Amino acid sequence: MLALRLARSTHPLALMRRLLVAAASAGVGFLLLCALGYASGHPAHSAAAVLRLLWCFVPLAATVQFAVAVARTDPSTRPRSGLSAVGLGPVRLTVLAAVSTAVSCTLGSMVALLLFLHLRGNLSGLPFDGAAAGLLDADAPLPLAAVLVLLALAPVAAATACGLALRARPVSATVPDDVPEDRPPASVTPPTGLPWGVALIAAGLAVEAYLSRDEGRSLFPLPGRFDATPAGVLAGWTLTAIGLAMAGPGLAYLCGRLLQAVRPGAVRLLAGRALMGEARRIGGPLGVVCAVLSAVIAAYALYGTGPRPFGPLTALGAVLVLGCTSATLLTSALEAKQNRTRTARALLRLGAPASVLWAATALRAAALLVVFAPLTWLVAELAALPLTA
Repeated sequence: MLALRLARSTHPLALMRRLLVAAASAGVGFLLLCALGYASGHPAHSAAAVLRLLWCFVPLAATVQFAVAVARTDPSTRPRSGLSAVGLGPVRLTVLAAVSTAVSCTLGSMVALLLFLHLRGNLSGLPFDGAAAGLLDADAPLPLAAVLVLLALAPVAAATACGLALRARPVSATVPDDVPEDRPPASVTPPTGLPWGVALIAAGLAVEAYLSRDEGRSLFPLPGRFDATPAGVLAGWTLTAIGLAMAGPGLAYLCGRLLQAVRPGAVRLLAGRALMGEARRIGGPLGVVCAVLSAVIAAYALYGTGPRPFGPLTALGAVLVLGCTSATLLTSALEAKQNRTRTARALLRLGAPASVLWAATALRAAALLVVFAPLTWLVAELAALPLTA
């Protein structure tokens, strides 16, 4: 009941983000049900069915990451001194955020189930009834227990991740309610995941190169039904994506240090310090976006405009991954902007022109682009090189 009341009084932008989480959960649930339908309709192709299910975990992970980012920026679940006085401390607000995320994802899973049954022809009397019966293996029965387990994956994973991400969020009784509590401290410690991230990137590229040394182009087809891409390429790309996510905060921190090098002015100093403070918040999502874009670039370098088109399920999965990772990055940037509110107000009260703040923002974006764009291209070329050889 409290979650519903908070939802009614939430800003429309926050409600839109929750609806986007529900939509992403619906897409993931639909893909999982498609994998289940394929497994039920093709019992002799168990390896292909398992591979389809493994590919579904990529958009699932992107959806969970997006749900956590939305929960962090939700103003209704941010710790405040007034809420702590009435018994809604950080622990209960964390539980509330996890429950709200689970409700949004459950709504999306229900929509996915209705759409899946409708396109299979199990729900009659509506337009496009049974329009995708062949693609969704409408003749095969669906085990009820398996359907419930697969549809519960997104809500349970998102709620658990939100609880783990928000449980250590600090709160101070002296901070006003309208100021975000998780702003970066005055002395920023550098992230320590850069060496491990580089090692994982190298390991992922090595796995892809090793598994594709003898197969060439035939090893990495991009079909419409997820069933021809080997698990080795998926494992290599997963290691590369995790490595980029771990290396992202360290690279963002180094960007901030470079901006302040060699006698910086006010704009460079402000941009560098802000980027160092935001490195952990935006570095991880930025690294994941780089991993996804590198996969897209590698796929285009491998196939170009060749005769192998994307199928509908591959297109849905790609849209989910691209959309969720991009939305996560934008949401994290919004969270970072909210945490700079107090600093920006203080600078404006001291007489700093607004153009200085805009220049610092543009300089931070340019520095990140200069570092991460070549990295994305390099990873894509190295990933596509053994496949095109």
